[in-house]
Amino acid sequence: MAITRVTQRMLSQRSLSAVQGGLNRMAKVQEQLETGKKLNRPSDSPADTNTALRVRTSLAAQKQYVRNAQDGTAWLGTVDSALSGIVDQTTRARTLALQGANTGAMSQTALDALATEVSQIRESVLQQANTQYLGRPVFGGTTAQEIAFNPDGTYAGDNGEVTRRIGSDVTVRVDADGIDTFGPDGDNLFSHLADLATALHNGDQAAISTGIDALGGDLTKLSAAQAGEGASYNRITHASDLASQSVLQLKSSLSDVEDVDLAAATVDLQTQQVAYQAALAATGRTVQPSLLDFLR
Repeated sequence: MAITRVTQRMLSQRSLSAVQGGLNRMAKVQEQLETGKKLNRPSDSPADTNTALRVRTSLAAQKQYVRNAQDGTAWLGTVDSALSGIVDQTTRARTLALQGANTGAMSQTALDALATEVSQIRESVLQQANTQYLGRPVFGGTTAQEIAFNPDGTYAGDNGEVTRRIGSDVTVRVDADGIDTFGPDGDNLFSHLADLATALHNGDQAAISTGIDALGGDLTKLSAAQAGEGASYNRITHASDLASQSVLQLKSSLSDVEDVDLAAATVDLQTQQVAYQAALAATGRTVQPSLLDFLR
């Protein structure tokens, strides 16, 4: 059986190595306490680093979904507000038409007053139909223009859709189709209001009746548009809540992987300090004086 000869140099190297190892461990724990992180570089734990990267990727995606949903709800809120105002104005115009339907009981002055108010309502409705969100008309599709409808009531937008991705496979439209909402050129809410104003001014009973029916159809379209926007709003709000919950869960998971347990790290630091002091004391006893110390 071979016996390994232990030299003074071997004892010194081993002792110094133990002291250096204890110092490194203590320095690592001190760094964790200073940064609050147990992962300060990939080499600290390659497996946990890989997990943290995957969690951070998912977290960034969920945060983006939340931002998209917030922007989407702002779009839908703007659309709903505009539609509510338009419905009120259109209802008022139809009421005026019903008043003017009995032309035999009204003077020309009264009919002219009704016609003037209907014309004003048309201008107001046209203005609301050109409502913008962040400089973009909410009824104009993806047009780069600032308006969805021209002053003559013709459509100035396009057939594009403004959408927001609120989930990995979930996309919601957040604008409103101008043609579906108001009708095609020449047979839309604006032309109906203009024709009604003319009919009232002329006291044309048949044209007034036609205008009443036309506005009834317009109100049906507007109500359908509001219902669609409401459904989209509910859907996007629900998705936003889910994404927000995912953000909280992912932050918790990331904290479990990256953040240090301060209480445990504090105890560990005390333990490493004791071990380091013990290593120093042991080294002082182990490393004997060299020949030079005897020759001094």
